[in-house]
Amino acid sequence: MTVKRNTWQREAVRAALVSAPGFVSAQQLHHSLREGGTTIGLATVYRALASLHEAGDADTLQSPEGENLFRSCALEGHHHHLICRSCGYTEELKAKAVEEWSQRVAAEHGFREVTHVVDIFGTCGSCATQGATSAAVAAE
Repeated sequence: MTVKRNTWQREAVRAALVSAPGFVSAQQLHHSLREGGTTIGLATVYRALASLHEAGDADTLQSPEGENLFRSCALEGHHHHLICRSCGYTEELKAKAVEEWSQRVAAEHGFREVTHVVDIFGTCGSCATQGATSAAVAAE
């Protein structure tokens, strides 16, 4: 692996990613950096995110809409995410059952050197409660 030089732009992207509440797009991160007064360009944000991902300092996933999203994760190594569609809140999960299942299913079908990506999207308890409260108020 090539060692990447730490530029102020890469460090600004890293800091913004760490402070983001959940998974964010490059455009969202760029917007927050620009609002913070930096002159960093969108292409630089994309390159920095790719570099951080390659170095293992950021996770990436594809949203249900097909957009690449990024997050600085606390868990090291392979893990999964439970993501709120409404607010973006994310729980990191070590999912032994998923690991065992994927290996078993792959072996049953003759597959080897198996990898997988599992991200679960739903509505967190807080958003579900707010939605139920909003629906009850609208019904009154």
